[in-house]
Amino acid sequence: MVPRDGFAMALRGEWTKLTTVRSTVWTLTATVGLTILICLLSASGSNTFVNDGPHSIDQFHFVHQPLTGDGSVVAQVSSQQDSNEWAKAGIMVKESLVSGSPAAVLMLTPRHGVRLQGNLTTEVQGSSSAAPRWLKLTRSGDRIAGYESGDGTSWEEIGTVDMRDLPRTAQAGLFVSSPDRQSLTQVGPGSIEVGTVPTPGRGTFAHVSIGGQPATDWSSQDVAPIRSEDTKGGGPIGGLHPSQGEGSASEAGGVFTVTGVGDIGQVGVSGVKLEGDSDLVRNSLAGIQIGLIAVVALSVLFITSEFSTGVIRTTFAVSPLRGRALAAKAVVLAGTVFVVGFVASLAGLFLSQPLWRSGGFAPPAYPHPSLADGPVLRAVVGSALFLTLIALFSLGVGALLRRTAGAIVLIVALVVVLHIVTGVLSVEASTWVNRVGPVAGLAIQQTVEMPDTAIGPWAGLGVLAAYAAVTLGAAFWMLRKRDA
Repeated sequence: MVPRDGFAMALRGEWTKLTTVRSTVWTLTATVGLTILICLLSASGSNTFVNDGPHSIDQFHFVHQPLTGDGSVVAQVSSQQDSNEWAKAGIMVKESLVSGSPAAVLMLTPRHGVRLQGNLTTEVQGSSSAAPRWLKLTRSGDRIAGYESGDGTSWEEIGTVDMRDLPRTAQAGLFVSSPDRQSLTQVGPGSIEVGTVPTPGRGTFAHVSIGGQPATDWSSQDVAPIRSEDTKGGGPIGGLHPSQGEGSASEAGGVFTVTGVGDIGQVGVSGVKLEGDSDLVRNSLAGIQIGLIAVVALSVLFITSEFSTGVIRTTFAVSPLRGRALAAKAVVLAGTVFVVGFVASLAGLFLSQPLWRSGGFAPPAYPHPSLADGPVLRAVVGSALFLTLIALFSLGVGALLRRTAGAIVLIVALVVVLHIVTGVLSVEASTWVNRVGPVAGLAIQQTVEMPDTAIGPWAGLGVLAAYAAVTLGAAFWMLRKRDA
């Protein structure tokens, strides 16, 4: 009769074997050390200019006419195209037609409601309403107040902005803007080209009046900053870039249709953001790809050393149920590797951050990683799970081959060498390997969708889990069929 506590005894036995072998400590230390070292080396040789350059932008299509002294601009935004969640359509009082000049802006967005903005830097949030919506700006001395309404009769004040820099005669009217969409294109193995694609927005306006009178004699033009070039490399500098698109305006029966590109505000105001061109968290965890070699060695030796020394016969004598013995090894190995992997991932990520920041990978384009951020936590814990599954896969291969050198060479070739070779050969080969090979598990580190993304985070980890399950299942079957 097999004692009920047989599995607990098997666990204790396997834990004793693992912890009493001197090489185990060295191997686990190497896992942490290699991971952190590669994380630091990867960070020290990297730099970006994404954060360099302007952090504010003032680009839109403007339908305008002069407004002298105090007065109001009123319009109903009848409809707005959802070209971008932060597309903007509304009314404006601006010092001049020069991009960046002082302006009070009252805008409607497709998914973020009504916003009152002053001089690109200050913002007051209104209701969460979408089009159709009435908007009104009223100038009184150095202050401009913003109002909104559902019917054009009952008005709700949003707030006021200080506009003491406005001249007595300013330009007032309608505007539309819509931020470009970032375009990241994989042009070669490990090579990504960064660009933007204009996404023109469109708004229709009715019941437009200035100074209490229906407005006539309009002018229309694009307002945009001058695009500068990078002195460091001959290309555009970092920061926010003007869109290369153009806007337009037309009027029929008192209804204006305006299209425009660009954005209005500074980073962090009215949805303006500066986007990075790489996945900082994933890059910070690059050491996992080398640290796994030590995990493979430990996991293979955990089973093959018993076959080479004959200790496996004692193991099976103490625990006649061979599947239970293998399961005990798997549980002890998985728990140990997960803890070590989590420590290595956490240390590699955060110890490398000062080096990444010194290379330009800092806010606003690259926010500081935080475990309070779901994707970051998933990447760290997922890296530990990746190493755990690699350990189980290696244990299964070791049990099948029973030869240390052959098992280690096979696994390293499948997980590391194949990944490197195909990454050099072609985009198609690299994508295929990253999708169906054991290395697909590294997708769990993704926190930003990139053009070289071959598979989703959890799907990729699932692929590796399947490898581990199949090899352990085959190992269980072979252990029952073959002599120890």
